[in-house]
Amino acid sequence: MKLNVKRTFLVGLAFLSISAFWGLYDFVVPLILKNTYQMGDTWAGTVMAMDNIVALFLLPFFGSLSDKCKLRLGRRTPFIIFGTVCAVILLLALPFVVKNGTLPVFLATLALLLLAMGTYRSPAVALMPDVIPKPLRSKGNAIINLMGAIGSALSLVLVNFAVIRTVDENGVAQSDYTLLFLSVAAIMVVCVAVLVATIRERKLVAEMEAINYGEAPDAVKPVQAAGKAKLPKDVMRSLILILFSVSLWFMGYNGVTTAFSKYATTVWGVTESAAANCMLVGTVGAIISYWPVGLISSKIGRKRMIQFGILLLMVCFLTGALLPEMSFIMYIMFALVGLGWASINVNSFPMVVEMASGADTGKYTGYYYTFSMSAQVLTPILSGALLEHVGYHTLFPYAMVMMIGAFVTFFFVKHGDSKPQAKGGLEALDVED
Repeated sequence: MKLNVKRTFLVGLAFLSISAFWGLYDFVVPLILKNTYQMGDTWAGTVMAMDNIVALFLLPFFGSLSDKCKLRLGRRTPFIIFGTVCAVILLLALPFVVKNGTLPVFLATLALLLLAMGTYRSPAVALMPDVIPKPLRSKGNAIINLMGAIGSALSLVLVNFAVIRTVDENGVAQSDYTLLFLSVAAIMVVCVAVLVATIRERKLVAEMEAINYGEAPDAVKPVQAAGKAKLPKDVMRSLILILFSVSLWFMGYNGVTTAFSKYATTVWGVTESAAANCMLVGTVGAIISYWPVGLISSKIGRKRMIQFGILLLMVCFLTGALLPEMSFIMYIMFALVGLGWASINVNSFPMVVEMASGADTGKYTGYYYTFSMSAQVLTPILSGALLEHVGYHTLFPYAMVMMIGAFVTFFFVKHGDSKPQAKGGLEALDVED
């Protein structure tokens, strides 16, 4: 069985557009809250958790709603189009609100933007397992995450070129993010336009339905019709454990990524560009890693690859805690963070949807994002409180503790792994154009 790489890249354009937005959001919004509105770290962390609070309700709802959609464009594509159009309009309005509006107006605009993003994230991600057979989903998810990493990298690169820095009459440095917001909005529009023009969802889903089951030896077969399927108790136990693991490793990883721009500029005294470049190294590390990780996962299994990623992140976060200043070691560490996160991210979502029927993929995608977003609701508030009331030195130890917890809970997961037939030589790289 071959993976259609070209098709998978085109499907991944939706995730690229989403990740470009979140790369912008995670890096710039904390700086706007701190520098423009002089908001403390605890309250800023609460605002940064707002998108995840919204996602807790929207992602399962729209994931399940898209399962039932029967429009001509397919189940997922209508949501992708609608959500992108609404999000781009609000994204273009946001920098003007920052310049001219009060904090309540900014927060209201931001809330509407997050609502728009929440309408299509689950449908966009569910499109991948809809059109890729189960045994190939780790490889497919590697490409999807590669596209997402490219989107995040584009946002970070644009920080270096699209942020206009000035000094006001009091000698205080100011940053204008208007061009940056416009650039990311353009990326989102182009990506979704190409996806809609090239991917015929209903046709591809029909092709995949015949082979989505029975190919993987450990595929879980629901005992009832879609929407009413019941999992065996041992499979349900594994599903619950992996979802809790997802929460813990997202708490650790996003605790760092959400606060790193503030940490680097406050503790190490570096510029915004230097902090963005450090995170860019991590993103590039993930980009380089995604496809090899997908190939290795198809050989040794998803679970082992995730365990490797968790252990690697533990070591990296310990290193970050011990470094007193920005140095070359930090760039190496972030490159390894990219590898570790790729090892986890490529395999965790396929393990969850492996337990779903084809018609319930959107619902299980919603489960995955409910737990990941729950973690991201809590972690900006908790880590923000630690930063403000205990000290910025708590950031990396906090992340390491979360990873230790994830390793423990994930150890007991017994289902959702992939165990394909071993291939040798060039056959292991066999893909379809």
